[in-house]
Amino acid sequence: KLQPVLEEGMLPVLKVVFTQTMYFPFAEAIVFTMILPYLNNPKKAKVTMLCATGLSGINLVITMLINISVLGVNLTARSQFPLLSTVQSIQVADFLERLDVFFMLALIICGFFKVSVLFYAAVIGTANLFKIKSPSRLAYPMGLIILFLSVTIASNFQEHLHEGLKIAPVVLNIPLYAIIPPLLLFVAFLKNRKKHGG
Repeated sequence: KLQPVLEEGMLPVLKVVFTQTMYFPFAEAIVFTMILPYLNNPKKAKVTMLCATGLSGINLVITMLINISVLGVNLTARSQFPLLSTVQSIQVADFLERLDVFFMLALIICGFFKVSVLFYAAVIGTANLFKIKSPSRLAYPMGLIILFLSVTIASNFQEHLHEGLKIAPVVLNIPLYAIIPPLLLFVAFLKNRKKHGG
Protein backbone atom coordinates (compact mmCIF):
# COMPACT_ATOMS: atom_id res chain seq x y z
CA LYS A 1 0.00 0.00 0.00
CA LEU A 2 3.02 2.30 0.32
CA GLN A 3 3.99 1.87 -3.32
CA PRO A 4 4.53 3.49 -5.74
CA VAL A 5 6.53 6.09 -3.79
CA LEU A 6 6.46 9.55 -5.45
CA GLU A 7 4.29 8.22 -8.28
CA GLU A 8 3.91 11.68 -9.82
CA GLY A 9 7.41 12.89 -8.91
CA MET A 10 8.45 15.68 -6.54
CA LEU A 11 6.19 18.36 -8.05
CA PRO A 12 3.03 17.54 -5.97
CA VAL A 13 5.15 17.40 -2.80
CA LEU A 14 6.72 20.81 -3.51
CA LYS A 15 3.27 22.21 -4.36
CA VAL A 16 1.94 21.16 -0.93
CA VAL A 17 5.06 22.58 0.76
CA PHE A 18 4.68 26.02 -0.82
CA THR A 19 0.87 26.24 -0.71
CA GLN A 20 0.07 24.65 2.68
CA THR A 21 2.97 23.53 4.87
CA MET A 22 5.10 26.69 4.54
CA TYR A 23 2.57 28.83 6.40
CA PHE A 24 0.84 26.08 8.35
CA PRO A 25 -0.11 27.48 11.79
CA PHE A 26 2.89 26.34 13.79
CA ALA A 27 1.65 28.33 16.79
CA GLU A 28 3.93 26.34 19.09
CA ALA A 29 7.04 27.77 17.35
CA ILE A 30 5.95 31.32 18.20
CA VAL A 31 4.85 30.32 21.70
CA PHE A 32 8.16 28.67 22.59
CA THR A 33 10.13 31.67 21.31
CA MET A 34 8.06 33.75 23.76
CA ILE A 35 8.83 31.35 26.62
CA LEU A 36 12.60 31.13 25.86
CA PRO A 37 13.57 34.37 27.71
CA TYR A 38 12.01 33.04 30.93
CA LEU A 39 14.13 29.85 31.03
CA ASN A 40 16.97 29.40 33.54
CA ASN A 41 19.31 28.14 30.82
CA PRO A 42 18.20 29.41 27.38
CA LYS A 43 21.32 28.01 25.64
CA LYS A 44 20.25 24.42 26.31
CA ALA A 45 16.79 25.18 24.90
CA LYS A 46 18.12 25.40 21.33
CA VAL A 47 19.38 21.79 21.37
CA THR A 48 16.21 20.61 23.15
CA MET A 49 13.95 22.34 20.59
CA LEU A 50 15.91 20.92 17.64
CA CYS A 51 15.76 17.40 19.13
CA ALA A 52 12.04 17.78 19.90
CA THR A 53 11.32 19.02 16.36
CA GLY A 54 13.30 16.14 14.84
CA LEU A 55 11.57 13.53 17.01
CA SER A 56 8.14 15.05 16.25
CA GLY A 57 8.92 14.85 12.52
CA ILE A 58 9.98 11.18 12.83
CA ASN A 59 6.84 10.46 14.88
CA LEU A 60 4.62 12.06 12.21
CA VAL A 61 6.33 10.10 9.43
CA ILE A 62 5.87 6.79 11.30
CA THR A 63 2.21 7.64 12.07
CA MET A 64 1.49 8.46 8.40
CA LEU A 65 3.23 5.26 7.27
CA ILE A 66 1.07 3.22 9.66
CA ASN A 67 -2.11 5.04 8.55
CA ILE A 68 -1.41 4.48 4.85
CA SER A 69 -0.40 0.85 5.47
CA VAL A 70 -3.62 0.11 7.35
CA LEU A 71 -6.20 2.33 5.62
CA GLY A 72 -4.71 2.96 2.20
CA VAL A 73 -4.15 6.35 0.53
CA ASN A 74 -7.80 7.19 -0.31
CA LEU A 75 -9.24 6.51 3.15
CA THR A 76 -6.31 8.27 4.87
CA ALA A 77 -6.84 11.34 2.67
CA ARG A 78 -10.64 11.38 3.26
CA SER A 79 -10.60 10.68 7.01
CA GLN A 80 -10.79 13.64 9.39
CA PHE A 81 -8.78 11.69 12.01
CA PRO A 82 -6.83 8.94 10.19
CA LEU A 83 -5.07 7.72 13.35
CA LEU A 84 -8.44 7.24 15.08
CA SER A 85 -9.64 5.12 12.14
CA THR A 86 -6.41 3.10 12.32
CA VAL A 87 -6.73 2.53 16.08
CA GLN A 88 -10.40 1.51 15.67
CA SER A 89 -9.38 -1.24 13.25
CA ILE A 90 -7.03 -2.92 15.80
CA GLN A 91 -8.26 -6.40 16.77
CA VAL A 92 -5.96 -8.90 18.45
CA ALA A 93 -7.42 -12.37 19.20
CA ASP A 94 -10.90 -10.98 20.01
CA PHE A 95 -9.42 -9.53 23.18
CA LEU A 96 -7.48 -6.35 22.39
CA GLU A 97 -9.99 -4.08 20.66
CA ARG A 98 -11.91 -0.80 21.10
CA LEU A 99 -8.63 1.05 21.73
CA ASP A 100 -10.11 4.27 20.36
CA VAL A 101 -11.01 5.20 23.96
CA PHE A 102 -7.29 5.45 24.80
CA PHE A 103 -6.69 7.49 21.63
CA MET A 104 -9.43 9.97 22.62
CA LEU A 105 -8.05 10.14 26.17
CA ALA A 106 -4.55 10.89 24.85
CA LEU A 107 -6.02 13.50 22.46
CA ILE A 108 -7.85 15.29 25.30
CA ILE A 109 -4.78 15.26 27.59
CA CYS A 110 -2.47 16.52 24.82
CA GLY A 111 -5.06 19.12 23.82
CA PHE A 112 -5.27 20.34 27.43
CA PHE A 113 -1.49 20.81 27.65
CA LYS A 114 -1.35 22.52 24.26
CA VAL A 115 -4.13 24.97 25.15
CA SER A 116 -2.49 25.62 28.57
CA VAL A 117 0.87 26.53 26.96
CA LEU A 118 -0.81 28.71 24.29
CA PHE A 119 -2.94 30.42 26.96
CA TYR A 120 0.15 31.08 29.12
CA ALA A 121 1.94 32.64 26.15
CA ALA A 122 -1.11 34.79 25.33
CA VAL A 123 -1.26 36.05 28.93
CA ILE A 124 2.46 36.93 29.22
CA GLY A 125 2.44 38.41 25.70
CA THR A 126 -0.53 40.66 26.51
CA ALA A 127 1.04 41.63 29.86
CA ASN A 128 4.27 42.66 28.09
CA LEU A 129 2.38 44.54 25.39
CA PHE A 130 0.35 46.63 27.86
CA LYS A 131 3.17 46.76 30.47
CA ILE A 132 1.12 45.02 33.18
CA LYS A 133 3.40 44.01 36.06
CA SER A 134 1.28 41.07 37.25
CA PRO A 135 0.30 38.84 34.27
CA SER A 136 -1.87 36.62 36.53
CA ARG A 137 -4.44 39.47 36.65
CA LEU A 138 -5.16 38.82 32.97
CA ALA A 139 -5.83 35.07 33.42
CA TYR A 140 -9.57 35.33 34.21
CA PRO A 141 -10.52 38.03 31.66
CA MET A 142 -8.56 36.33 28.86
CA GLY A 143 -9.96 32.93 29.85
CA LEU A 144 -13.50 34.32 29.52
CA ILE A 145 -12.68 35.92 26.14
CA ILE A 146 -11.22 32.63 24.83
CA LEU A 147 -14.23 30.69 26.16
CA PHE A 148 -16.63 33.10 24.42
CA LEU A 149 -14.67 33.03 21.13
CA SER A 150 -14.38 29.23 21.17
CA VAL A 151 -18.18 28.99 21.23
CA THR A 152 -18.93 31.75 18.70
CA ILE A 153 -16.18 31.42 16.05
CA ALA A 154 -17.58 28.23 14.45
CA SER A 155 -20.97 26.65 15.03
CA ASN A 156 -19.94 23.19 13.73
CA PHE A 157 -16.90 21.17 12.63
CA GLN A 158 -17.38 21.86 8.89
CA GLU A 159 -17.50 25.60 9.52
CA HIS A 160 -14.39 25.28 11.71
CA LEU A 161 -12.56 23.47 8.88
CA HIS A 162 -13.69 26.08 6.33
CA GLU A 163 -12.42 28.94 8.50
CA GLY A 164 -9.20 27.10 9.34
CA LEU A 165 -8.35 26.06 5.76
CA LYS A 166 -9.78 28.92 3.65
CA ILE A 167 -9.99 32.11 5.73
CA ALA A 168 -7.27 31.84 8.42
CA PRO A 169 -4.39 31.10 5.97
CA VAL A 170 -5.05 34.33 4.05
CA VAL A 171 -5.91 36.59 7.01
CA LEU A 172 -3.56 35.20 9.70
CA ASN A 173 -1.13 32.46 8.65
CA ILE A 174 0.54 33.99 5.58
CA PRO A 175 1.18 37.39 7.26
CA LEU A 176 2.19 35.93 10.65
CA TYR A 177 4.36 33.05 9.46
CA ALA A 178 5.61 33.97 5.97
CA ILE A 179 5.70 37.79 5.69
CA ILE A 180 6.22 39.42 9.13
CA PRO A 181 9.10 37.18 10.43
CA PRO A 182 11.41 37.83 7.39
CA LEU A 183 10.60 41.55 7.63
CA LEU A 184 11.46 41.61 11.35
CA LEU A 185 14.67 39.68 10.63
CA PHE A 186 15.58 42.22 7.94
CA VAL A 187 14.89 45.16 10.33
CA ALA A 188 16.98 43.51 13.08
CA PHE A 189 19.79 42.93 10.56
CA LEU A 190 19.73 46.62 9.54
CA LYS A 191 19.71 47.77 13.20
CA ASN A 192 22.70 45.56 14.07
CA ARG A 193 24.54 46.78 10.99
CA LYS A 194 23.96 50.42 12.02
CA LYS A 195 25.16 49.71 15.57
CA HIS A 196 28.36 48.02 14.41
CA GLY A 197 28.84 50.58 11.63
CA GLY A 198 28.34 53.57 13.97
